[in-house]
Amino acid sequence: MRVGINIDLEGWRPEKGKIDKNGQVVEDRLYNTKDYDKNIFIDERSQTVANKITEFLQKTDRFDKTIVFCVGIPHAEIMRAALANASSDLIAKNAKYVMQITGDNEEGKRELDNFIDPEQDYPVIATTSKLMTTGVDAQTCKVIVLDSNIGSMTEFKQIIGRGTRINEEYGKHFFTILDFRNVTDLFADPDFDGDPVRVKEINQYDDFETPEEEAQDDTTITDENDEDVNFDSDDDYSDPRPPGIIDSGDIQREAPQKYYVNGVNVSILNERVQYLDGDGKLITSSLKDYTREKVHQHHQSLDDFLNKWNSADKKQVIIQELEEQGIILEHFKEAISKDLDLFDMICHIAFDQPPLTRTERARQVKKRDVFNQYGEQARQVLNALLDKYANEGIENIEDIKVLKIAPFNQIGTPMEIVKLFGGKVGYNKAVNQLEQVIYAAA
Repeated sequence: MRVGINIDLEGWRPEKGKIDKNGQVVEDRLYNTKDYDKNIFIDERSQTVANKITEFLQKTDRFDKTIVFCVGIPHAEIMRAALANASSDLIAKNAKYVMQITGDNEEGKRELDNFIDPEQDYPVIATTSKLMTTGVDAQTCKVIVLDSNIGSMTEFKQIIGRGTRINEEYGKHFFTILDFRNVTDLFADPDFDGDPVRVKEINQYDDFETPEEEAQDDTTITDENDEDVNFDSDDDYSDPRPPGIIDSGDIQREAPQKYYVNGVNVSILNERVQYLDGDGKLITSSLKDYTREKVHQHHQSLDDFLNKWNSADKKQVIIQELEEQGIILEHFKEAISKDLDLFDMICHIAFDQPPLTRTERARQVKKRDVFNQYGEQARQVLNALLDKYANEGIENIEDIKVLKIAPFNQIGTPMEIVKLFGGKVGYNKAVNQLEQVIYAAA
């Protein structure tokens, strides 16, 4: 997703005599994305970016691991605060929901292992600069946020490499890029082949420093000014000489002025969603046509798909197979209906079948009164599973862990509930029969 912010697209010029937060008069000139968060920091821009990231996670999953690549350490610190402000409800529950992981931040660096560990929930969002471009294998990172000016193809491939790790065990089959600086133009570069230059796997016992063998790598990376970039440092690019030192034949250099301003009108002008295949190539056909084609590659007819769907012990297996084939059905939910079953979405998109919502399917099952063979408590469990399906989808009722939560825990313990069906085999058989009835409903 590419996001266009008004002051990024049009530039920003301060009004005459504009004073920044430190009492400095802001230089009167036109500022653009090359300046933002390097020479000039605009509160409203940072908060707008943070709000958009938060909005995206609210629509998908607020606990999807997310890396926000920033211009430098000061920008990473500002974005951490802005994201914490946008997600104050989750920060109140755990302050590690958003962490700054940069070279100068010892607390953040200590949390790096937890961030890349698939079994650890926190941190969820990491703001960084250079530290996480290389040497980090974030297998479950589902969102990459680009709010930094990246001109190097090598660096771009390294950054995108943070998201391309597939982890089937944790349902990671794709990732999303939120691009605030048009960095994804590099996907169209013929030099892009989708593979990161190098990947280093680390664990809790590894040092965060770049190992000697990486230090000996002679790969040269340059920024937009064609200057060498040192990835051993997480700082902004800078002249190593302090201001005022004059070498023979050199002109005295002054420290660049930095402004911190607020009171700027910042808004999002446009958003554009693009889909890329496994090779990083833009999908030129409509997403619906692309999805239809992918489904037809593996299912020649509606009957073929129905047979496979109905014969699967767990429907989630079919959904995972489709995702592995590059079919991302979640993107259709908002456009069609959030209450639509994934089964109906596939049949509608690929085979032009009129869809039923989960609520409609559940209502049809209840009308047929198909639970007569079970006792009163067992019927209560099946009706609760049906309601859970209507509200959340088929995946949740297939997981026996659902019996640990309401309303099932009010009926009995998981073991007691399973005994209502004669044991685990009988319970699984009842759930399977429930699914058959759900998808037989018309």
